[in-house]
Amino acid sequence: MARVFSNPQLRGGEPCIKGTRIPVSMIVASMAEGMSRREILDEYPQLQDEDITAALLYASESVHQESTLHLRLAGANPSR
Repeated sequence: MARVFSNPQLRGGEPCIKGTRIPVSMIVASMAEGMSRREILDEYPQLQDEDITAALLYASESVHQESTLHLRLAGANPSR
């Protein structure tokens, strides 16, 4: 995820799009609220379409990793 970075000194370490202070969570929330990619790009012209894709992939991977961790802590075998 080269387009997403986290720095403890910027936005408390919240994952952001590289070269901006735009958090991944803002992009995902905007889409969840019904904004289109075009609307997000118009609102934040420093973003590229690939940044939106990277934010969605990052969020998806984060949820997957957290779910796997919870399953392991509960004693389940997530590879089944």
